[in-house]
Amino acid sequence: MPLQILPLPPSELGESPFWYPEEQQLYWCDIQGFAVHAWSPRTGQHRQWGLPSEPGCCAPAADGRLVIGLRNGFYLLDTAKDSADPTALTCLALLPPEQHDTAVLRLNDGRCDTAGRFWAGSVITPRTAPHAALWCLQADASSTTGYSVRHMAGDNFTANGLAFSPDNRTMYWSNTPEHRIDRFDFDVTTGAITHRRPWVQFDRKVDGQPYGGRPDGAAVDVEGNYWVAMYEGACVLQLSPSGEVLQRIAVPVQCPTMVCFGGRICGRCTSRRHGRGDRWRSRRQRCQLGRYSSYKSRRQAFQ
Repeated sequence: MPLQILPLPPSELGESPFWYPEEQQLYWCDIQGFAVHAWSPRTGQHRQWGLPSEPGCCAPAADGRLVIGLRNGFYLLDTAKDSADPTALTCLALLPPEQHDTAVLRLNDGRCDTAGRFWAGSVITPRTAPHAALWCLQADASSTTGYSVRHMAGDNFTANGLAFSPDNRTMYWSNTPEHRIDRFDFDVTTGAITHRRPWVQFDRKVDGQPYGGRPDGAAVDVEGNYWVAMYEGACVLQLSPSGEVLQRIAVPVQCPTMVCFGGRICGRCTSRRHGRGDRWRSRRQRCQLGRYSSYKSRRQAFQ
């Protein structure tokens, strides 16, 4: 399967890539680099915006800005402005400190649903207790800020793999250290999630045994297949809606972090720099995934 390393500087911890069709640009976060990046394949232009804390995830907003999950809450970034401009970043909602202690918790993986809500899970460091949670940001006319944030789920260490089925009836969410992907019944009209249950359980690392990695960021194609980056597994897996492994795509990095679809017949994948020399540096890859009609994605923007 053809795979190309994109001509971009390495990230410390690349995450949350998405393809913006209106701009024909790829966006992604560098969590440990405290930055959001954008790259145009057509012009080759690369831009970045420095941020005050770690950006765990980002997504397009309907007004052309980006919605971002930082350590303490949700923000809008105006990419028409330089990051040095104090008006470039606007706070939408802070997470309640009694449920989200920023000394040990920060927002991590997230995305929008088709109704325009922005969902983001958190990660706890050190992993002393499963206090990571899932949060949902949405417009709220009764709020003084115009937005409200709801605690939707918990019992997690490192929230990842958030994705929605094409029929808007299922939400996926992974617990990376537990090597498990859960799924919920999802009501796109109300935003309610119910009936959480394990979907796929991967084998844990055993000394001296081959290790396939643990589930990190993911995306769902229009046929309902779930594509997940296997952290420390040097691969991306395509899973059917029933959880069957349909294919395994090897990637030239030990720690792929997330995949997205965009452009013609391409998928894109971010990764983490892992202290293993140039071979394992953090990269963005582009590879053909198959028939365009099967893998094009629907745009989901924050309203």
